[in-house]
Order: sequence, then C-alpha cells, then structure tokens
Amino acid sequence: MANINVRIDERVKKDAEAVFAEIGMTPTTAINLFYRQVIRTNGIPFSLSASQPNKKTAKAIKEVEKMDQKNEGKTFSGVDELMEDLLR
Repeated sequence: MANINVRIDERVKKDAEAVFAEIGMTPTTAINLFYRQVIRTNGIPFSLSASQPNKKTAKAIKEVEKMDQKNEGKTFSGVDELMEDLLR
C-alpha cells in the first residue's frame, strides 16, 4: 500500500467527508474509487469546463458575435498581420 499526503481546504474536506459518511464511504475508499475511475476512463472521470464569463466578458462576446454576423470585424492570419494593421 502507498500513502498520499494532500493539502486541502478545511471546509472542502469537512463537506466532502459529510457526503462520504452519508453514503457509507470513508475518505480512503472515495480516493481509491476516484483513482480507479481515472485508470478505467484513462482520464479525469468527470467533465471539466471553464466557469461562465462575467457580465462584462459576456457583453463583449455578444458584441463580437454581432460584428461577426454583420461582417464588420477584421480577421488576421497571425500576430504579424495583426501588428501590421495596428501600426498603420
């Protein structure tokens, strides 16, 4: 057997262990289960995604999408082309 030392926020630990206890599982069993799923799926066994953009970023995304629909925006094939355009 091997040991793993992990630093984790105290509140996260407490909340997770409450869930484990509710379903009759120890933290060790939960960690072993997670590791086995990593092996079985050959990756993280749940989807990972970025959080939702904040209001300012969401607004900027919508503006770009509107420009795109109206063909108002410029596109560049690379950084050099972008820099040339900026310096004009």
